[in-house]
Amino acid sequence: MASKKGNLSINSENMFPIIKKWLYSDHDIFYREVISNACDAITKIRKMDMMGEYTLPDGFKPRVDVVLNDKEKTIKITDNGIGMTAEEVEEYINQVAFSGATDFLNKYKDKANADQIIGHFGLGFYSTFMVSDSVDIDTLSYKSDAASVHWTCDGGSDFEMSDGSKTTVGTTITLHLSEDCLEFCNEYKAREVIEKYCSFMPYEIYLSKENEEGTETIKASEKLDSDTVIEEVHPEKKEGEDKEPELEYKIKRRPQLLNDTHPLWAKTPKDCTDEEYKEFYRKVFRDYKEPLFWIHLNMDYPFNLKGILYFPKINMEFESIEGTIKLYNNQVFIADNIKEVIPEYLMLLKGVIDCPDLPLNVSRSALQNDGFVKKISEYISKKVAEKLAGLCKTDKENYDKYWDDISPFIKYGCLRDDKFCEKMTDFILFKNLDGKYLTTPEALQINKEAEDAAAKEDAVDENGNKVEAEVVDDKKDAADNKKDEDKEPRTIYYVTDEQQQSQYIKMFKAQKMDAFIMNHNIDVPFMQQLESKNEGIRFARIDADLTDTFKSKTSKKVAAELEEKEKELSEKIKKALKNDKLTVKLEKLKDKKMSSMLTVSEESRRMAEMMKMYAMNGMNMGDFGAEGQTLILNANHPLVEYIMEHGDDDNTKLICEQLYDLARIQNAPLEGEAMTKFVARSNEIMMNILK
Repeated sequence: MASKKGNLSINSENMFPIIKKWLYSDHDIFYREVISNACDAITKIRKMDMMGEYTLPDGFKPRVDVVLNDKEKTIKITDNGIGMTAEEVEEYINQVAFSGATDFLNKYKDKANADQIIGHFGLGFYSTFMVSDSVDIDTLSYKSDAASVHWTCDGGSDFEMSDGSKTTVGTTITLHLSEDCLEFCNEYKAREVIEKYCSFMPYEIYLSKENEEGTETIKASEKLDSDTVIEEVHPEKKEGEDKEPELEYKIKRRPQLLNDTHPLWAKTPKDCTDEEYKEFYRKVFRDYKEPLFWIHLNMDYPFNLKGILYFPKINMEFESIEGTIKLYNNQVFIADNIKEVIPEYLMLLKGVIDCPDLPLNVSRSALQNDGFVKKISEYISKKVAEKLAGLCKTDKENYDKYWDDISPFIKYGCLRDDKFCEKMTDFILFKNLDGKYLTTPEALQINKEAEDAAAKEDAVDENGNKVEAEVVDDKKDAADNKKDEDKEPRTIYYVTDEQQQSQYIKMFKAQKMDAFIMNHNIDVPFMQQLESKNEGIRFARIDADLTDTFKSKTSKKVAAELEEKEKELSEKIKKALKNDKLTVKLEKLKDKKMSSMLTVSEESRRMAEMMKMYAMNGMNMGDFGAEGQTLILNANHPLVEYIMEHGDDDNTKLICEQLYDLARIQNAPLEGEAMTKFVARSNEIMMNILK
């Protein structure tokens, strides 16, 4: 077969079914498209007036009217914009996807500012066929010699165009609705859809109902303040009725204004009051809890972007923390939460973003893949980080108050965005055991004084007498040790359950040490993120280890004796507990009332938590997590002394088991069987006292 070249042919008979079914994901979007076109038409005629090519009539007030007629099953959308000539109807309507907006911009690009031209694709008008059996256009151009034009089409390949009867400049589009789309002629549905898409379009949009007489009769309880009363109607009392019938009115309703043409985000921040920001938040998001604070974005270069982001107050226990970021293009609503524009972690916020420069696809509901979009996302992230950092520096008192509510946003942002994490590291707050909030640099220094004081303590011998300068041999060793300490990362201690870990908290406070409350699900991955990005930061739960701060300094001789006793004691404990995996340590603790405690290394705990997640997915983890446990026995406590001094009698076994469970219960709740044994054993011990 010989090669052949040619042009692809598009048949409108095949194209319209595709438009009706697939062009737009939501059929209600036709309201947005037609009203957007109407606003464009008004923008064009105002620019023609500005350039001296047309003079607007006195008292000209730009407006779009949406008129519903449920009896005739029609929707009329009328504007007082630029209108069209027969040639323009032929060019813009009869040629599918020829954009009148693009043509206008090309023609007047040197004379007119195009920022407020909404349309770009030339397909918006055809969205009307998704809900209509047929569509009419009646239009009159602003040009002095123009004639009115009437155009009609039933959604096929044929149309009719003739002289029209319109006498005022502008365009009216009449939709004859399909039977399955009559809901869009309902006043309440129309209001809902128009307010969704068009609440902030640049020209006033009015909604009204049309009927043959232009009037309707309603009950007095249904009357609105804006209704125009033509006459009162007194219904006759029906036979058998006790009460007088409700007064009725014959009225002519005034068109209802549906939009705000000057949204708050379009103003400069200095011209906006706190009350205006709060009122806008209530109106747009229907949330009557006041936001914590907000960020007003206002940028003209290198791209045009305006918006307001609100940090809402959230009840973490009962509410979803998913927010709503509404995306607009020239005050036209596009969609909620478009991930390409809004950094993922900011989806937790509520707000509006208006960016006329966004490269939208044909339905305006998704973005083309464009590097420009990534720059917008990075800019938004940068401005949020700058606002938070500035708030921490200049208004720390309020920043502290906000922290519990905003910390999930910031921590999630640090996990999802390395650049954001880098900017925010020094402005992350940690709440200590007394409820005070400290920044990361402050948190790294809190226990340094207590640790330094513990390092300077004198050692004691087996009789409790001070033994000076025995722990380090000379000044050189001390200096070397100091250098090694400086190289080590500083540890930030944290608490996940203040009740469960209360004994450890008491120990910390007794030694004038501090820890931080980290009890949110996001805290573990967040801590790991900070550790990976900052070499000088290490996190450890308050019961992860026993530092020298909590131990009595001992002489080398006493330390050696303890080491020997530890080996013997370890065997006794493991035998009594039947647990060979357990590590046992014998230490002289400063708190002589504490008999035993259990530590689990930070690495083992984190690994165990990860394994629990696998177990939840059906994987059998066996005894994983038992490793890493260390039972610490206080050599200064009488119960521990008893074990060391006695053989393997019943009391020794009973005390070993009880000391282990007492240590465990400070670390985590006992599981069912262990708790049952613990209670029974406690009863047995008390009964022994009575003997």
